[in-house]
Amino acid sequence: MSNLRNNVQLIGNVGNAPEIVNLESGKKIAKLSIATNENYKNSNGEKVTDTQWHNLVAWGKTAEIVEKYVSKGKEIAVQGKLTSRSYEDKEGTKRYVTEVVVNEVLLLGSDK
Repeated sequence: MSNLRNNVQLIGNVGNAPEIVNLESGKKIAKLSIATNENYKNSNGEKVTDTQWHNLVAWGKTAEIVEKYVSKGKEIAVQGKLTSRSYEDKEGTKRYVTEVVVNEVLLLGSDK
């Protein structure tokens, strides 16, 4: 059961072209977001689509795969862990960010 701790799996469509950052150490980071959709009927029987956006971060070889093969609109599946962090913006306001640190990425459908 220990492998179930903090494990996230998502399938969704990439919102924008991934942002690739090359660090001075030579490591690479890919930052991107995906949208997941849930469809249901509301109390009036109308179909409703609820879209959730998820921020993703990939490091190293996974970032290289994202850079090479992932583009806006592409359907992907990811597996990783949920992380939270905070930082101060330019105005000194504390901001909180929740991200999925991606361990694996699987390319699914074609570009949309």
